[in-house]
Amino acid sequence: MGDFFVRMKNELGISLNNVQKKAVLQTDGPLLLLASPGSGKTTTIIMRIGYLIEEQGVNPSRIKAVTFSKASANDMKERFMRFYPHMQPVDFSTIHSFAFEVVRDYFRKLGTAFRIIEGDQEIEEKTALVKNTSLNKKLILRNLFKSIAGENITEDQMEELTTYISYIKNKMIPQDQWSTVACDVSKAEQIMSEYEEFKRSDKNQVLLDFDDMLTTGNHILEQEKQLLSKYQQRYDYILTDESQDTSLVQHSIIEKLVAKHKNLCVVADDDQSIYSWRGAEPSYLLEFKKVYPEAAILFMEQNYRSTQDIVQVSNQFIKRNRNRYEKNMFTENSSYKPIQIRNLTNFKEQSKYLVTELKDTDNLKEIAILYRNNSSSIGLMNDFDRAGVPFYMKDADNRFFSHWVVQDILNFMRMAFTDKRPDLLEKIHLKFNGYISKQQMNALKQLNNNRSVFDNLLNHVELQEYQVKLLSASKETFKEMKEMKPLSAIRVIRDRLGYEKALEKICKSLGFRNDYLISILNTLEEIAADLESLEGFAKRLKHLENVLKTAKKKKGQHAVTLSTFHSSKGLEFEKVYMIDLVDGVIPSSDDRADSSLMEEATRLFYVGMTRAKKQLKLITYGYRDEKKVEVSPFVTDVKNIVNPADSVENVILKREIVNKEKSKYMKKVDGVPYNPNAIREKEELRAGLVVVHRVFGTGEITEVKDEYIQMKFPAKEKMLSIKACLEMGLLEPV
Repeated sequence: MGDFFVRMKNELGISLNNVQKKAVLQTDGPLLLLASPGSGKTTTIIMRIGYLIEEQGVNPSRIKAVTFSKASANDMKERFMRFYPHMQPVDFSTIHSFAFEVVRDYFRKLGTAFRIIEGDQEIEEKTALVKNTSLNKKLILRNLFKSIAGENITEDQMEELTTYISYIKNKMIPQDQWSTVACDVSKAEQIMSEYEEFKRSDKNQVLLDFDDMLTTGNHILEQEKQLLSKYQQRYDYILTDESQDTSLVQHSIIEKLVAKHKNLCVVADDDQSIYSWRGAEPSYLLEFKKVYPEAAILFMEQNYRSTQDIVQVSNQFIKRNRNRYEKNMFTENSSYKPIQIRNLTNFKEQSKYLVTELKDTDNLKEIAILYRNNSSSIGLMNDFDRAGVPFYMKDADNRFFSHWVVQDILNFMRMAFTDKRPDLLEKIHLKFNGYISKQQMNALKQLNNNRSVFDNLLNHVELQEYQVKLLSASKETFKEMKEMKPLSAIRVIRDRLGYEKALEKICKSLGFRNDYLISILNTLEEIAADLESLEGFAKRLKHLENVLKTAKKKKGQHAVTLSTFHSSKGLEFEKVYMIDLVDGVIPSSDDRADSSLMEEATRLFYVGMTRAKKQLKLITYGYRDEKKVEVSPFVTDVKNIVNPADSVENVILKREIVNKEKSKYMKKVDGVPYNPNAIREKEELRAGLVVVHRVFGTGEITEVKDEYIQMKFPAKEKMLSIKACLEMGLLEPV
């Protein structure tokens, strides 16, 4: 046993700490290994597998390692072969790949053909079926949406709909409860129901999407005891990585596999579970002992990645969450620089600040800019491209440029150059204040005289009286727009032509998020800001679309990484900038309305913080699009951890109290009058409790943390030290 660790140190130069060694040695029975960020998780896993093979004589083919993604499986396999080049590799795969194997075995046994209807062609070819391009998940859903909703589905709606379907499958929600799952796409439940029916409609073959592989695989293992026994007997040891991202159906498959020997090692970090919208089940980790009462739980809390400054603050920050294992991440790394918070005046200063910071930086590949929403990247990309700052975009999303709002604006601009095209007007006629009905539009299309669509409407189509004036004004507005700079043109489209009001109506009828659509318009204005012509604006959008495509290919080059918080998980950088840290973005308004979503947003912020090795900068601002925005409460939390409120706020507070309430006949505590009715125990503090604060008056406790309470007073919100409030008797229940 000791020889193994000595040999690994001599051969590979790897020394494990005590907890890592315990994880390697704890081979039999269930083990939950909770691995904090940067705690050497992958190294420990590979060493554990090596120990099983070298020291315990386990055949590599009897070990199964399941990871969350194909990239992670490949990374583990590569690391294993680097550590143990002489060994036969164990079976590293994704859970989807394993489920596919189960499904294939079952249908082969039945002699039933099946087809995978999404993803690349690789898996489809394995089924040896004739390709039929119409049997594609998105195409099927597109056609169903058109037949049910009577219009074409947008890319945003498609993403929402596929997420809804995936969530239901991964959570194993029965059909009679589908209606309980929220979805912004109208008639989503009906579409899913017909989608499931369609997949079963061909008697000659079964159609499966990726989520079906999991649900069908799980069902097969449940029903086919012989097949289950075959897989149970194949593996003696099962290991799952990134298990905080695993869904209920995935956990169910693993449970069946290990039911006999229970030699299961689950590696996870409940503090990094950020995929609930995809059906991930972090609560499963918290209830691990209920499933496996005999399980051992180990905490890998030592962070080898980051400096003392980052680790201490991140560890304190994540404790604002309640539903978690109590952990204390620490590091033996030295301090370098405290976490910096930059509070800029407005949103537009953000990218200028970043350009200035990065313009002459030598090692850009060690720098990342992280944000919650992909939309944050477009403005950055525009300014970086102009300034010549190279960037790699990990999850480049071209949907911005094909989004219907962007296409609408371009069509308005095209109308400024020619108002003789009914096909152009048809695309926007319901989106400006001419109030042209579908019937009027159809009448217009019957006229093929190559004249102005506005003249044709005014002279040849029956209009309402109020429309005449509006359409005459619209004709002149479009003429004027031709000579405008693009920024002015966009503002005319939004305001004078009434596009923004039309968007509000569309959002109400179709369930779109108005703030998201407005953010697209604001981003278009940012791109248009320095351009001189409408043609130049269209060319700029095309150029940026191409830049985005090439940004995917700059991995590992001299380029700063732009990534969402979600996609940054598992990565690390010398310096990290977290941007757009304002209330409404992180946390979002949806997060604030749901405590579980609020905890997930906290974890997401924590994931961003713990990507940084040496420097972390948090960027926020006071105004966006001339509207006041509030700093993210997460930034406020970090600020209070870096500079505890006790040091300044409570000194001032004590002075106010002493000055306000001097009393000669009452017992004093540090110069403060004794209050017999004051709350003295932390347990008495709870969210929703209304109390009287000695200085600030009546207020409501909105949140209780380890060291602070958040209180809402009529004038403003305040964060107060629990210790000071209790010791000084500042709070009295109403």
